Amino acid sequence: MKTPDLYSREPRFIERDGVAMLQLTMAVNDYDHVRDLITGIIRPEGIILTPLTLQVEEIFFRFTHNLEWDVSEMSFAKYVSLTAAGNAPMLAIPVFPSRVFRHSAIYVRGDGGITTPQQLTGKTIGIPEWAQTAGVYVRGFLNDYYGVDLKSIRWVQAGVNQSGRVEKVKLNLPDGVRYESRKDTSLNEMLMSGQIDAAITARPPAAFHAGNTRIKRLFPDPRSEERKFFLDTGIFPIMHVVAIRRDVFNANRWTAMNLLKAFDEAKRRSVERLADVTASRIPLPWAAAMVEELAADFGTDMWPYGIEANLPTLEAFCRYAHEQGVAERRLEINELFPTEVQASVRV
Repeated sequence: MKTPDLYSREPRFIERDGVAMLQLTMAVNDYDHVRDLITGIIRPEGIILTPLTLQVEEIFFRFTHNLEWDVSEMSFAKYVSLTAAGNAPMLAIPVFPSRVFRHSAIYVRGDGGITTPQQLTGKTIGIPEWAQTAGVYVRGFLNDYYGVDLKSIRWVQAGVNQSGRVEKVKLNLPDGVRYESRKDTSLNEMLMSGQIDAAITARPPAAFHAGNTRIKRLFPDPRSEERKFFLDTGIFPIMHVVAIRRDVFNANRWTAMNLLKAFDEAKRRSVERLADVTASRIPLPWAAAMVEELAADFGTDMWPYGIEANLPTLEAFCRYAHEQGVAERRLEINELFPTEVQASVRV
């Protein structure tokens, strides 16, 4: 029996009301700003979607290893790494379902005496993976914004709360970076025992999550620090992108813009719901007022898709990824997305 080629798949068209429609499978996490696309309230022109709503870890693993669906949410760092190496079997569109400021992702020992970013210089810091998107951003702003020399730090890789975690991509670490992997322990255990001074992790250490004061955040009020960082730099960190299998895109290049437009409309409807003062759309007090408050800093489109509105973030991440050895070369922005979505019609 011939082994199926993961990188080649015939397009599937089905008839709907006498019209041929392209059938695509799509996997994304459970987001309100994607909900109307998942439920079919919003439909991309010419496309019938079969959606799968899964946890991001499963989505990333199954798509990057097996290309199990046509359209997928994907780690931004993984995508940049594959694209820079020239072997990405997928192509992203500028849709960013997950964006998170990461000043809250730096944890230190409660008794360690570290109270400023500058004091991380020369310390031992744990990470779950060097190529994790959140970590790339944190190391980037520690170096650029706070003046921390990354080569002065001893980096220790381990699982956050479980032992045995390993890197998922091949690393090309810059000269002078001190890095070791520990499969026998976790960042949580090493923080608690004093083997490391700090940890950079999107997922909180278990002891911190349980309220143990022996682990604390470096920034007691991360939101204030993140707001200042955004106003100073224009960087709103992008964690995930949406990618299309390259063979699907090559056979139907119009799918990129049609999907982008559909994602954008679903997001617009989500923000409209949140801003509705007539009913509580999410179980949080003053949610509608928060929309107005945040618009003062972020503008009317607080979660922009597309390239132009995200240039500071995209450019910073491409530089961070290359400087840290996650990407073997520094990508230009036009290499990240197909030409079909790099400009749109204006009437």
